[in-house]
Amino acid sequence: MFISSLHTVFFRNLADADVSTNSKDVFLVGKNGQGKTNFLEALYFCAYASSFRGVRDGELARNGEKDFSASIKTAGAAGGEVQIKFEKGKKNIFIDGKKAEDRKDLLQAVPCIVFCHEDMEFISGSPERRRWFFDQVLSLYDPVYLDDLRRYRRVLKTRNSLLRDCVSRRFAGNSDAVLDALDPQLVNYGVNLMEKRETAAHLFSDVFGRLYREVCGISGITVRYIPSWKEAAMENVFSVLRERRAADMASGVSMSGPHRDRYVISLNGTEFTGKASTGQRRLLALLLRVAQFRRFSEATGKKPVLLLDDVLLEMDGEKRRRFLSVLPGYEQAFYTFLPEEPYENYRNTNTLVYYVNDGQFSQ
Repeated sequence: MFISSLHTVFFRNLADADVSTNSKDVFLVGKNGQGKTNFLEALYFCAYASSFRGVRDGELARNGEKDFSASIKTAGAAGGEVQIKFEKGKKNIFIDGKKAEDRKDLLQAVPCIVFCHEDMEFISGSPERRRWFFDQVLSLYDPVYLDDLRRYRRVLKTRNSLLRDCVSRRFAGNSDAVLDALDPQLVNYGVNLMEKRETAAHLFSDVFGRLYREVCGISGITVRYIPSWKEAAMENVFSVLRERRAADMASGVSMSGPHRDRYVISLNGTEFTGKASTGQRRLLALLLRVAQFRRFSEATGKKPVLLLDDVLLEMDGEKRRRFLSVLPGYEQAFYTFLPEEPYENYRNTNTLVYYVNDGQFSQ
């Protein structure tokens, strides 16, 4: 499956037009601020119904506008069309002309992986950002995991709301009785998440370690999953929750559970990301995405579309060569380049090159 065209209306600074992308490799060349990343963002929006920059939907509209839309056409065995409209503050998703009731349907329609500067947060950012990344890794190939994650978050939200009401004394009922009803659901969904995270972390660590060794020649890099609930057995988790209930009620928030899990990147058993240089952290972030690609392909037999935003800019020639050599075989990839970069060295006879200026695209 690959994307054959993109059409946008009032999306950031992009011109309202159809842009053909009917090629395995698409290069977007232009100075900063011309619309290259906005183009990738529009593609990503059609795949996830959200921005990889972490902004709210309304911020994607062109200056002075409130509504916008983006749509792609895909070719191949599962070819079709995806359109997302944001009108009057509401987002509607259409797949092949039919309204989709759930965003997760997009994951099956347009699997997509982005490489961008924000990925650095997976290395040097908060534990929450690493959890977000690994949740995406699992959700791309395991829709049941995504369902359990959503259910866990709903129960957690209800539980935290009750705890806050207890702290502020707005809840006058029997809080223990309500928690006794909520906690079995929290534990059930939470344990399901823990089991899959543990398995996925082992598989991902193996792929990631091999990648880092191939690119840097350094062995011993691992990804370790550290659950908040140390015991996965449900009866043990119930005991933990009961023991910590008083502390939760005093603080007004659930202090333990999968929402507090951590992932640690280590070198020979010692936490590595805090000691890594900026260049090493950048490379680690890129290889996380390559490992995500490989895990998705191993689990599904499919190849996602790649969106690579200035990923080669900060690498020297040798690291660029090694990085490109470990990219798995893909059906389609979109790259952004500054005009002074040696993008001609990476193109082939079928590469589609667009020059980007103020949201306009010309071959």
